[in-house]
Amino acid sequence: MKRLWRALAYAAMATSWAGSAYAVSDAAILAPRPPKLLSEFGFFDDLKDRKPAAGVVNFAPSTALFSDGALKDRFVYVPEGKAASYVEGEAFEFPTGSALIKSFSFPADYADASSVVSIIETRVLLKHDSGWQAWAYVWNDEQTDATLNIAGAKVPVVSVAEDGAPISFTYAVPNKNQCKACHDVGGVIVPLGPKARNLHFELTYPDGTVANQLEYWQTIGILEGVPALDRIEAVPDWRDETADIDARARGWLDVNCAHCHRRTGPASNSGLFLNWSEPKGPSFGINKRPVAAGRGSGGRLFDIKPGDPDGSILVYRLESTEPGVMMPEIGRVLEDVEATDMLRRWISSLK
Repeated sequence: MKRLWRALAYAAMATSWAGSAYAVSDAAILAPRPPKLLSEFGFFDDLKDRKPAAGVVNFAPSTALFSDGALKDRFVYVPEGKAASYVEGEAFEFPTGSALIKSFSFPADYADASSVVSIIETRVLLKHDSGWQAWAYVWNDEQTDATLNIAGAKVPVVSVAEDGAPISFTYAVPNKNQCKACHDVGGVIVPLGPKARNLHFELTYPDGTVANQLEYWQTIGILEGVPALDRIEAVPDWRDETADIDARARGWLDVNCAHCHRRTGPASNSGLFLNWSEPKGPSFGINKRPVAAGRGSGGRLFDIKPGDPDGSILVYRLESTEPGVMMPEIGRVLEDVEATDMLRRWISSLK
């Protein structure tokens, strides 16, 4: 009965969407040069509160990229009457006119849910006939709109951690070339997050609907070709202490490192491949000597030394905040302390 009611609810949503005219500007998405202001896309009915317009769907990955503790809101838009195609193991193939939207924000106090949240930037990936285009928009102080920024920006962030410790650092909005650095796979810009394994879990939507994201996307008509859910691998939330630590570690490394450290990525010459499907052996860093780490090795001999996190280059570079040593090279200035603690425990468990 529960499944029947869910099916009926999804069908009602799909029918409602099919009869609506989206407020999103397809012309702005496909323009040779993106609009100056984020509001010109029409992605949000209420820009400040990030209330999505009709046809704009929020989504979330099970394990997210660490960006100095930024809170992130993610949305997908697929033009009316079109759908993305399911791709096994990689990002879905989206039709021309699609958009992926991600906003980065910081609360005044992480322990206080009612504290003021300041949006720093919103990044968009826009699908043209020629491929994906990546752009960043920086929000104004009034939090009323965001302006296209190609050169990058430095924004001071002041907050309070959950344990009461003060947080103060300079957040870096990436420039155009830095966007390409992470999203370049085989010389082509691609999305990183919307893969089946990252979306294969239930999400609560703004209207209260609770649904598996893959099932939801398929039902409302923005994704086609989805196989039976029990045939799809799922990456666990790396923070879930009840999940297998090997899967948690591999999931975190896949999301945070494999955009470069994969066979078709910018760091392919390192011989270190940290993508989800890579066998757990030397190519995954296990007892692997670095090709050319320089001072980035910290005097350690192996990328991952089983049973010895302190002797592993991976841990050394993830814990570092020193330019030229730290990994990832861009996208953070702070250490992801909780994640590196989990990775230490994972390496300690390896034999």
